[in-house]
Amino acid sequence: MKIGIAIKDPDDWTAKALIDSARKKNIEPSVIDLKNAVTTIHPGVSYTANGMDLSELDALIVRDVGAGAFDGVSFRFDVLRQLEKEGVMVVNSPEAIQNAANKYHSTCLLAKADLPVPRTEAVQNTQDALNAIAEFGDAIIKPVFGYKGIGILRIKDGTAYWSDNKDTTTSIEQLISDMISERGMLYIQEFITNPGRDIRAFVVNGNVIGAIYRTAPEGSWINNISQGGTAGRCVLSSEMEELCIKAAGTIGTVFAGVDIIEGPDGATILEVNGTPSGAGIYNAWGINAADRIIDYVTTGT
Repeated sequence: MKIGIAIKDPDDWTAKALIDSARKKNIEPSVIDLKNAVTTIHPGVSYTANGMDLSELDALIVRDVGAGAFDGVSFRFDVLRQLEKEGVMVVNSPEAIQNAANKYHSTCLLAKADLPVPRTEAVQNTQDALNAIAEFGDAIIKPVFGYKGIGILRIKDGTAYWSDNKDTTTSIEQLISDMISERGMLYIQEFITNPGRDIRAFVVNGNVIGAIYRTAPEGSWINNISQGGTAGRCVLSSEMEELCIKAAGTIGTVFAGVDIIEGPDGATILEVNGTPSGAGIYNAWGINAADRIIDYVTTGT
């Protein structure tokens, strides 16, 4: 098979793991940075990256599409969609990655599938945002397209805290007004009281292959490992496994990181990551998600 692996950072743990896993099956993967993709139109349409014809690939595993300006990101997703139509297996599909990346849209999909999600308000003006915050009492404001816990704000009892737990001297109304001006809308969720940790479950092809607790560092309420959180082994109940599998399927992913918080009313799904890191599961359990992804791409199992 001709397999491509779309990466941005060659030193990324998951990128290297996918490359190594392909080589263990005697496949030398083509490592692709989608920021180098070129489409040539006339006559016909061709897609290349670093001189390679992408339409000749049997499969393309997407670890990272690459961030940047809207036009560039949109173009790279268009290329992935067009390659799918050319018959290339794209994993995860561009639709699934976009479903997962858009927190507002993914929360709607999960809620419509009768999966438990936090109470959420999506608003476009300051007063509606203030009303939602007042209703929740303890609220989280997340960037719709954020990642790694960056740019998350918590507002509790009239005080705003950034992810490092430092409060802000700007008034809540001014802070919200500024964020509305910058983003055009706000995605606000009720903060769920929890034991100071959340759960990341790794799902591949309809199976939970492992799960970890992510525990926030002392003095913080952010559990992301990239924000200083620590990973520990987690064994899910069969009910929680089914919850994760259904969430991954609802978003349309072959492989996913499903984040769950344990609250007073039980497990709640925070989000589904369509380009997850496999490092946490490997470090905690020795389970290499990249092996399972390569197995799926090469054998369908």
